[in-house]
Amino acid sequence: MQIRSRLKTILAGVALLLAMSCAAIAQTARDPDPLATRRGWEIGGQLAHYHYEEQNFAKFIGARGGILGAYTFTRANRMFFRVDGRESYGSLKYQGSGTQDSVPDLIIETRAVAGMDFPTGSGVSFSPYLGFGYRHLYNDSRGYTSTNAAGYRRYSNYLYAPLGATIRFDLGNRWVLAPTVEADIFLLGKQRSRLGDANVGFNDVTNTQRHGYGSRAYLMVEKDHVAFGAWMHYWNIKDSDVQPVGLGQAGLEPANWTRESGIEFKYRF
Repeated sequence: MQIRSRLKTILAGVALLLAMSCAAIAQTARDPDPLATRRGWEIGGQLAHYHYEEQNFAKFIGARGGILGAYTFTRANRMFFRVDGRESYGSLKYQGSGTQDSVPDLIIETRAVAGMDFPTGSGVSFSPYLGFGYRHLYNDSRGYTSTNAAGYRRYSNYLYAPLGATIRFDLGNRWVLAPTVEADIFLLGKQRSRLGDANVGFNDVTNTQRHGYGSRAYLMVEKDHVAFGAWMHYWNIKDSDVQPVGLGQAGLEPANWTRESGIEFKYRF
């Protein structure tokens, strides 16, 4: 009887320890470290104002809306690897050789980055990263401007290396302020212009861009499954090479800059 009583006590103690361990594991699974890069999927949406300009020549300006998604892998040594993408569409206003409204403009972008979390132990963590990115833009200005100038389709492709860091500040009650700054190292650009849309005597032409730079900034607020805040993307690209376009003429993609700024919301699971 005494042995049976002790056995019951031991089994009860083991069951209690198992229950406590399972509760602790479940709590850990539900509540990951808010200052660490979060593992899993993210989906969201964004609204932005867009401004593209070729100095003293042309502008495209207007509002955009987009969707975004990402998946992040994390490791026990605090390393992380993230793949993300976005699609953004705008109906823009052209200003240059006259004006034109409702110009379709589509951006598709995908990136892969790797980095590591460095907690400081004082409610702050530092997460630098490096990776590779691809940005595609399609702009369709076919038709005629207010001065009867003909437009054409443009396909823009950038390859770049993002180099950045996120700093997370613990605001209490699992709320986190997470600013990110990033330099985008421009590797190569290809611009395909369907000049035949504007003049049957012109050829479609592809220009190569080799010089430029980009940058990004985010100011996000995070808590568990949600993140929201403001962001800005900027590109400054120099003149391309010169290629023959037909009718004894040659052309280049002129130096230009692009700025997108807006807000976004993400759900994380």
